[in-house]
Amino acid sequence: MKSFLWILCTLGLLLCTDAQSGTKPNFVFMMVDDLGIGDLGCYGNTTLRTPNIDRLALEGVKLTQHIAAAPLCTPSRAAFLTGRYPIRSGMAAQGRMGVFLFSASSGGLPQEEITFAKAVKGQGYSTAVIGKWHLGLNCEDSADYCHHPKSHGFDYFYGTIMTHLRDCQPGHGSVLYHVHAHIPYNALGIGLVSLVLLHIRGTITVTRKVVFGFLVLVGVLVSVFGAVLYTFPNLNCFVMRGTEIVEQPYTSENLTQRMTSEAIEYLERNSERPFLLFFSFIQVHTGLFASPLFRGKSQHGLYGDAVMEVDWSVGQIMQTLERLNLKQNTLVYLTSDQGPHLEEISIHGEIHGGYNSIYKAGKSTNWEGGIRIPGILHWPGVLPAGKVIDEPTSNMDIFPTVLNLAGAFIPSDRVIDGHDLLPLLQGQVERSEHEFMFHYCNAELNAVRWHPPNSSAIWKAFFFTPDFYPENSSACFHTHICFCIKPFITFHDPPLLYDLSRDPSESTPLSPDTEPQFYSVLEVIRAAVSRHTQSLKPVPLQLSPLQMIWKPWLQPCCSSLSQLCRCERDHQIEKLRHELQEE
Repeated sequence: MKSFLWILCTLGLLLCTDAQSGTKPNFVFMMVDDLGIGDLGCYGNTTLRTPNIDRLALEGVKLTQHIAAAPLCTPSRAAFLTGRYPIRSGMAAQGRMGVFLFSASSGGLPQEEITFAKAVKGQGYSTAVIGKWHLGLNCEDSADYCHHPKSHGFDYFYGTIMTHLRDCQPGHGSVLYHVHAHIPYNALGIGLVSLVLLHIRGTITVTRKVVFGFLVLVGVLVSVFGAVLYTFPNLNCFVMRGTEIVEQPYTSENLTQRMTSEAIEYLERNSERPFLLFFSFIQVHTGLFASPLFRGKSQHGLYGDAVMEVDWSVGQIMQTLERLNLKQNTLVYLTSDQGPHLEEISIHGEIHGGYNSIYKAGKSTNWEGGIRIPGILHWPGVLPAGKVIDEPTSNMDIFPTVLNLAGAFIPSDRVIDGHDLLPLLQGQVERSEHEFMFHYCNAELNAVRWHPPNSSAIWKAFFFTPDFYPENSSACFHTHICFCIKPFITFHDPPLLYDLSRDPSESTPLSPDTEPQFYSVLEVIRAAVSRHTQSLKPVPLQLSPLQMIWKPWLQPCCSSLSQLCRCERDHQIEKLRHELQEE
């Protein structure tokens, strides 16, 4: 008994010594914005060169059924950081708009949520996010930073609070142009014609004052829209270092190079202690850009150029890890936040969306093309090289995986929907712990995936689906993105049912005539939905219209509103200019 206790104590001392000497694993997570699973060579693309990402997959583990917890940026990122479905944190909208559009909105990731950064910081880790945040900024004034990365466990932040939009890229038009798709022209036209007819018949009298008032109102609305359009880039396209705005509005074409440089500097500063770096790419979201070094280099226009620049950046980060002798002790993870934006067409008619290979639809939908994303994990000596796993996994799985590796406790006061990936990655188990996955479109449960024990089947049931336009397409070109509410969806009773193990492209729904288990499968899925629904607790909505609207008193501004918030004081800009001059 004494010898057993001595062994336990010795092991405990060894563990403490390892932790104190910095031998805890490091983490580098790279998330590309709106990247399609078919855009990468390691996932079958033969016309777009991504050698650095392909090498990651060759030397690590590739997940072929890696699923985003939501098909839009904001909720997907909230789920990734917390390991929880966004419906649990209030980061799921109930209307059309499912993401933040204004930096001066008051919604954001609640401080009560525990991110993996917050959890590992308590274990002595340095933590940083470089790139896109898109999870809110302020609550009550322009400097409370209640939703800022620093409020969620990140020691260091360099990047953009908002997503990159067309408005941030001169010459690319504006995302606000698509507001016309949401104006009820039919209702307004019918109302106006009815008013004219009633006036002609003498039923009602429309005075000149009423007409004049109406014209004034239209003029005011048009003027306000014009003002918003003009000021949008200045008020929403800015770069922060910590809580300081260092460039407003930003120049996008060199942004990936600057952020890569910032990431390298962070790794160099923290090479002697355990760290977690979340590198969140601005590319390849709408408003495409590429630096001069990559412009015109691909066969796929500006989109392909941007993907090649992302691949270059991945290579720079991996080279830095190797140069600093950190590669063997660093878990690297590369993914996308959701599928590509298929409806993205430039003002010049160029297709600016990504490629989904055999998978249906894209961003904003829960068809496989909207949520099946790249998932590559790399850790020499710990994870097997060249392994491919075709089991359902989630971007929420990173949360418990990181906490377990860092020695942090998994929170017991809340539901964690992710599962530790390490046993699956190392081959200790053959099956994923995800028997069921629940696919939300904003706050509406859209579909459910079921991977039964002792079965190769992967059933997926849709309760409603978006109405594509044109009908023979797999996108919503009339609204620029698919919505989750009437009149843009079709409900299904019974639900549409697919077996992804036989039909990964979701081309032909099953029926009682073609699938003997049709009703029994749906019965199991409905029971799982009931249990899942019971696990949900009411929380404040962060993406309600009131939380999402622009609030002037929350507007971040590095100078003054009269100067349209303009400034440029980022040392990375000067550094890049100096490097270009030397070349």
